[in-house]
Amino acid sequence: MKSVIHARTMAKVSRRLIPFMIVMFLINFLDRVNIGFAALEMNKDLGLSPSTYGFAAGILFVGYVAFEVPSNLILQRVGARVWLARIMITWGVLATLMAFVFNEASLFTLRALIGVAEAGFFPGLVFYMMRWFPAEERAKALTVFMLGNPISVIIGGPLSTAILHFAHHFGGLAGWQWLFIIEGVPAIIIGAITLVWLTERPEDAKWLEPDEREWLIARTNEEARAKESRGHGPARVRDVFVHGKTLAFAFCKFCVLLAFFGITLWLPQIVKSLGNLTTFEVGVASAIPYVFSAIASVLIGRHSDKTGERKWHIALPAFLGAVGFVVASLAANPWSAMIALCVAATGLWVSNTIFWTLPASMLAGTTAAAGIAFINAFGNLGGFVGPYLTGWIRQATHSYVWALVMLGGFLALSGIIVLIVGRSETTSDSRENPASRQPAVDKW
Repeated sequence: MKSVIHARTMAKVSRRLIPFMIVMFLINFLDRVNIGFAALEMNKDLGLSPSTYGFAAGILFVGYVAFEVPSNLILQRVGARVWLARIMITWGVLATLMAFVFNEASLFTLRALIGVAEAGFFPGLVFYMMRWFPAEERAKALTVFMLGNPISVIIGGPLSTAILHFAHHFGGLAGWQWLFIIEGVPAIIIGAITLVWLTERPEDAKWLEPDEREWLIARTNEEARAKESRGHGPARVRDVFVHGKTLAFAFCKFCVLLAFFGITLWLPQIVKSLGNLTTFEVGVASAIPYVFSAIASVLIGRHSDKTGERKWHIALPAFLGAVGFVVASLAANPWSAMIALCVAATGLWVSNTIFWTLPASMLAGTTAAAGIAFINAFGNLGGFVGPYLTGWIRQATHSYVWALVMLGGFLALSGIIVLIVGRSETTSDSRENPASRQPAVDKW
């Protein structure tokens, strides 16, 4: 069983950091994907074809990928608190300016700049969490923190479509323009609060008691030494880019994010194609798959921590999600299609969240900052390819059938890669600390 100081310390850390990080990630993802809801009106106003919209939705990830690793290396030098605040404020300003795009060129340019500004945000948060959450706490912490993603769609779907409906032509602006303004400003505000709320390292945590602070510092240092002694990870930053497992994890992430953003940035339009729904009804219906995703990710993430098993907790949901995509493509009526999309989104999201426990168990120190950034950067190329391929297939076939099959195929491939590469990392958390095999004490 966990010691009293272990349970007490991690409860404090979780209460202090996780809720705020959920809000940070919620706003981040909302600003990434609200273009999917804006497209319900914006595409017509700007005269965008399906393939052009797909390119615009995905080009954010080109800038994101290009600056991901440098951004995380800067974070390592200047500190997570300052750099994460800078990221949020700059992307918030650019996300708000999306309201004033007027043609394809301005849309492409601004989406790409948002990607540049946002580069390093998610891997920076993962790297930051590695400083605060030992291995046996990590899957639970990651899945709870990443609830910001499905929550952003659960809230953002109805919110975005309500803005489209009620703010249309208010003050001379279209509903989609107000959508970008209203949902962009919070990033600027939360970015400023980040400077005050986040604590850089356990050594600086005045909100922990001295014995709690000492326990957490000793525990994270012990884990770092265990990783180095196992010798599974790259020794130097430059080794990250030629390290076999890191490259495999990066391609796995590419496959899963191709499927994820392929469905997420097109879901409102896919749902609208299922029946005669109003814009607001599309927003509500688009949120339903993410309700199941949020619940399943927490439950399965906790089970993964309790058992210390990783690869099957990642691969099986990926395979289930792939089946959901294929069934949705073949569904004969909207109800069965919606159920299948719920299954697809749930499997996809569970696999995506628990995935990060594998590279986190292998990488340490500066190589962790570079490795996680590289995996996330290469993976986010899927964020460009997925929406673009979906739009291209939709335009070529006048249907979403083969697009959904394609997304399911890439998701299944990610599960296969995890089973192949994850074998030697499956029990790494347990080797770092035998406590990882014990049931978790939930004090959150």
